[in-house]
Amino acid sequence: MCAKSILVVGSGFAGLWAALGAARKLDELGIPPSEVTVEVINRDPYHSIRVRNYEADLSAVRVPLADLLEPVGIRFVQGEVTALDCVGRHLTLRGADGEQVRNWDRLVLAAGGPLVRPAHLDGLTEHAFDVDTYDGASRLHAHLATLAARKDRARSTALVVGAGLVGIEIACELPAMLRAAGVPPADVRVILADHADHIGSTMGPHAIPVIAEALAALQIETRTGVSVTSVDRAGASLADGSRIDAATVVWCAGMRASPLSQMLPAEHDGFGRVAVDNHMQVCDIDGIFAAGDVATAPIDPQHASVMSCQHGRPMGRFAGHNVVCDLLGEAPLPLEIDWYVTVLDLGPWGALYTEGWDRHVVATGMQAKRTKQAINCRRIVPPTNRDRRALLDAAAPVVQTAPASYRARD
Repeated sequence: MCAKSILVVGSGFAGLWAALGAARKLDELGIPPSEVTVEVINRDPYHSIRVRNYEADLSAVRVPLADLLEPVGIRFVQGEVTALDCVGRHLTLRGADGEQVRNWDRLVLAAGGPLVRPAHLDGLTEHAFDVDTYDGASRLHAHLATLAARKDRARSTALVVGAGLVGIEIACELPAMLRAAGVPPADVRVILADHADHIGSTMGPHAIPVIAEALAALQIETRTGVSVTSVDRAGASLADGSRIDAATVVWCAGMRASPLSQMLPAEHDGFGRVAVDNHMQVCDIDGIFAAGDVATAPIDPQHASVMSCQHGRPMGRFAGHNVVCDLLGEAPLPLEIDWYVTVLDLGPWGALYTEGWDRHVVATGMQAKRTKQAINCRRIVPPTNRDRRALLDAAAPVVQTAPASYRARD
């Protein structure tokens, strides 16, 4: 008898934990790989700690998948999924050996949510940088290393477009990164621009004054109501006819679910995310689960999941557990998360820690920074010592407690 197949597309926060969660449940049930295989498909052989790509040191933002999958018997296939056939239960994969088709008995789609790059903006692809991926962040770092040799005035200026969480975090790191690249400290200029009326508007009214204080302390200029029309080697042109001269333009303007989510004949939200139930099963499609940035799941009666590792990781663990339950006729577990926090890195100034969906500020500065560092460097990092038991234990279908705030310091 042929083994049943569970395919997991993606190896980010949701995909990795979906695969490990499935392996854990199979181990718990005593099901050997000869009966059910778990296979991860990803474009590169790494688990990327994507939320750290804004940092000045990129040495710890990727973990080799071999260290995470091999110890628990999960297979890895490198390639890009280009098509999904929900009726025939197979996908098309483009890899080093060309195109191939792989069948599934159950599928977990966890392909993430890439940065939105509007096709109509001239020069964006050629001249703008991003920290959406490790490769993008590495390209930015390589570019910064060339600035000291430039003689034009624009070399000293960096423009960050998009003042969401990622835009604010990279803007706060850029002054030090420019100085480290050899730009004279007195010449360093960082501009954070957004189309909204307030910088950090997505963080809510409680957080905006704190963000403004941090940006001012770091001497980061802010511009609101800005719409970029084109980008070139020396800066960006704006819709009002003005221009910002900047040798470094970093694009951080929004995310959208992977195009693969649109291949599922189901309900989608404004971000292109497919609707799933609280078991992470795609609504109205048998045998397909989704987690992370490609999925919108009910968190409580008023709120749906957000595109963040905070929800992506537990969504992945529950998707992995439940996809095995669905395959083998076991009772699934519902995902229930009873807390929500946001910890925003504000560079040398510190950080901002908020609690609740209204993002009430509970800690700022270095107190919040300690929590942010604990999250980035410990809490979201999987076991990296190839310990099989540690990997399976970490994939348990549970929701972690909220990270410590200033009320419970390390």
